[in-house]
Amino acid sequence: QVQLVESGGGLVQAGGSLRLSCATSGRTVSSYLMGWFRQAPGKEREFVAAISWSGGRTAYTDSVRGRFTISRDNAKNTVYLQMNSLKPEDTAVYYCAASARAIPTIPTTVPWYDYWGQGTQVTVSS
Repeated sequence: QVQLVESGGGLVQAGGSLRLSCATSGRTVSSYLMGWFRQAPGKEREFVAAISWSGGRTAYTDSVRGRFTISRDNAKNTVYLQMNSLKPEDTAVYYCAASARAIPTIPTTVPWYDYWGQGTQVTVSS
């Protein structure tokens, strides 16, 4: 079993920055693809970013590309999401997710991910 725990959320003004962390425990996830999703009130959970097990490949949704950076430290079993130039529309609960599947491309939809954290709230004020 894999446990994912997010941290680093909070309230920030537009234009500010936050760094989210996802600590993993249980089975090693160093070979897992890791992703971040977010869900705003009344909306479906949406893909934000993902990173391959080696860190060599990343993917971002268009709305965050150039502002957010995903990274991982397999020695610390932790995945990060650095969020810069935050906008009010980035307000959501952010979830860390892990995919144990061996697939050649980075998945961007919820069903491809096997493990989920409880989420951390990010609120961006205007």
